[in-house]
Amino acid sequence: MKFSKTTIAIPPGETIREKLQDRGMSQKEFAARMDLSQKHVSKLINGEVQLTQDVAQRLEMVLGVPARFWNNLEAIYREDLERVRVENELEADLEVARNFPYNEMMKDGWVPVTRKPTERVLNLRKFFEVVRLDLVMRTGMEQIACRRLSETEKGDYALAAWAQQAKLVARDAEVAPIDIKGLEKALPEIRAMNLLPPQEFSPKLRELLAGYGVALIYLPHYKGSFLHGATFVDGKKIVMGMTLRGRFADKFWFSLFHEIGHILLGHLDLSEGTTPKEEKAADAFAANILIPETDLGVFIENWDGNSAAAVRNFAEEQGLQPGIVVGRLQSRKLIPFEYMNYMKEQYVFASKENGGNKEEDANGEKRSN
Repeated sequence: MKFSKTTIAIPPGETIREKLQDRGMSQKEFAARMDLSQKHVSKLINGEVQLTQDVAQRLEMVLGVPARFWNNLEAIYREDLERVRVENELEADLEVARNFPYNEMMKDGWVPVTRKPTERVLNLRKFFEVVRLDLVMRTGMEQIACRRLSETEKGDYALAAWAQQAKLVARDAEVAPIDIKGLEKALPEIRAMNLLPPQEFSPKLRELLAGYGVALIYLPHYKGSFLHGATFVDGKKIVMGMTLRGRFADKFWFSLFHEIGHILLGHLDLSEGTTPKEEKAADAFAANILIPETDLGVFIENWDGNSAAAVRNFAEEQGLQPGIVVGRLQSRKLIPFEYMNYMKEQYVFASKENGGNKEEDANGEKRSN
């Protein structure tokens, strides 16, 4: 017997049990008269095996109750079992659904607008393409390489929603076959784009990455996710999602090369996903691509720790925005985080419709702090 809040599924075996009790017949004798094993009869009475038409005919002979009666009981039991399953899964999903940032997803047009919990569950199932929401965290989440500053349970669910939206948007992106070696050769060209305004570098960057099998997707940052970017393989393409958490250009470019680092360092092939070791390696890759450690060391050794002009000159020598150098000095704690921020550009990415979904895109403007 199985049940939910509103339904009890009673197997036909309960009626068989009652008939046997009324007659004072043991299951052993009943099994012999039915020409079935005692084990099968026990499972039949407990609802563990289906009551077939053959068994219904035997029941009519042994118990004198028409076969159609038993067939009807079995049909009702199977219907009730399904209803119990659906109701219990929905009840469980109502709890899981509370973990996802539905209000934000609704605001961005990722899921339909509704305040009804049951409708939210159904919408989330369709969004994630799963029959139960507990499956979301077991369908590829462990193979996402991402840069985020903190990991929390709330952040994990936000990442799941964010990555799924990136996957859905990327399905419409046309990309060439994955070419890791070609992507590696293109690093200098990608790095040089940091000097361009976002409305210029964004389409170029997307086109360039698409040529190597990478679909670049811009999506809003979700509160609590602490996410800057995430990369994963979906079918025959690599999906690279980027946010504008913090809006500073130096963070964007560092995060971009961090995600490229995951690709080139082979982190997307890890069945269990990235560990702090791989994340640290991707950080080192990004840092060295933007400012080689040897060059930075020479600069720091000769820098007075205060000259903004020296920072600008070094940035020009490196072919970088001054703000990227400032960001590195801040992360190394050589200057306070609030110092020289006036040199750091901020990207204001404009939201637009993309396949029916709002997308935070780099076709916007830039501003100085």
